[in-house]
Amino acid sequence: MIKIYKCGEVSPEEIFARNNPTASVSDIVSGIIAEVVKNKDAALKAYGEKFDGVKLNCLEVTKEEIDAAYNSAEKEFIGVLEEAAENIRAFHAEQKREGFALKKENGVVVGQKITPIERVGLYVPGGTAAYPSTVLMNAIPAKIAGCQQIVMVTPPSKTGGVNPNVLAAAKVAGVDRIFKVGGAQAIAALAYGTESIPKVDKIVGPGNAFVAEAKKQVFGLVSIDMIAGPSEILVVADDTNDPEHIAADLLSQAEHDKNASAVLVTDSAAFADKVSAALERQIPDLSRAEIARKSIDDNGKIIVAENLLTAIEIANEIAPEHLELCVDEPFAYLDKIKHAGSIFLGKYCPEALGDYFAGPNHTLPTSGTARFSSPLSVDDFVKKSQYLYYTKEALNEVSDKVAYFAEKEGLEAHAKSAKVRS
Repeated sequence: MIKIYKCGEVSPEEIFARNNPTASVSDIVSGIIAEVVKNKDAALKAYGEKFDGVKLNCLEVTKEEIDAAYNSAEKEFIGVLEEAAENIRAFHAEQKREGFALKKENGVVVGQKITPIERVGLYVPGGTAAYPSTVLMNAIPAKIAGCQQIVMVTPPSKTGGVNPNVLAAAKVAGVDRIFKVGGAQAIAALAYGTESIPKVDKIVGPGNAFVAEAKKQVFGLVSIDMIAGPSEILVVADDTNDPEHIAADLLSQAEHDKNASAVLVTDSAAFADKVSAALERQIPDLSRAEIARKSIDDNGKIIVAENLLTAIEIANEIAPEHLELCVDEPFAYLDKIKHAGSIFLGKYCPEALGDYFAGPNHTLPTSGTARFSSPLSVDDFVKKSQYLYYTKEALNEVSDKVAYFAEKEGLEAHAKSAKVRS
């Protein structure tokens, strides 16, 4: 059963305690990466047999396989994919930015240019569930940014295929190449390249502890989006809500993973009890009831605050991945929210809207990192270069100042490089 805490009756440490799985897989992952670097495709195929239980002759998904998956998918599902993709494109198109140039009268030009990252690797999880939504959310911003090639990796099934809904989403999103490889070995292949899989410049997409650790270890050789922790939701709600609705929203994250966390902050102790009871009614009916039960029992909590403003202060301290503000006038509180990955406003905006359909990205900062980081966006798929141009006359005007500054730092050659042209 979910735990209920009342502010003032328990310590802040209990209220703000966060589940952070600490099992280290560092040595295992470093060994897998070393094996892929050494043996490339042969290592990927061997790990496919070991971890996925399938022997593959060819790692790449063929165009025929992709087309077959798309054509065999339910027409209704394709329609929903297309509509969701259009919403995602419309939202992310607003994020695209241009460079700038500042021109001065003496001929000086300083500016910034925006260049797409050329090749991006996209990891799509397999295992207990398949996530076509992950394909849309990661590939579409990359396309809008102008990336030349998107290379997707995802674990194969025991029959050697890839989930057809994932392939259909890849076709809708415009993924260029797809490979049947999962786990830390897939991250290693993207970072270093193999005979089949091209080396990429950046790796994005969520995964398990092995994938997260592999991304951490290859960072620096390539860029990564973030190190994702367990999924989390925090709901701020008053007692004008239907407790069944709030319980359903909490379970939408709890069913993800046993380590996921679902938190309600409310100003009503009576409402807290009603939501707790609603959770107990709903959990047994879920297809992933065992996962949701473990998540709610171990990591779920309801915090009873003095009022809604205090509830929002608590939310800011936790800095959740998903924050639902279930009140009648949510925009009145929006500016008070300082730390959250994605904010869902009002009583009719469940977190699932953001996961699948509305348009904002669902790849979000977790584990409190919303204090300093942002959702995945078009910015993640571009790089910025700055440039400057000086005429001889413009340099002559400032060379003494540049040399003086350099000499203050003891860098004589820097100073000389400015004065020698005068």
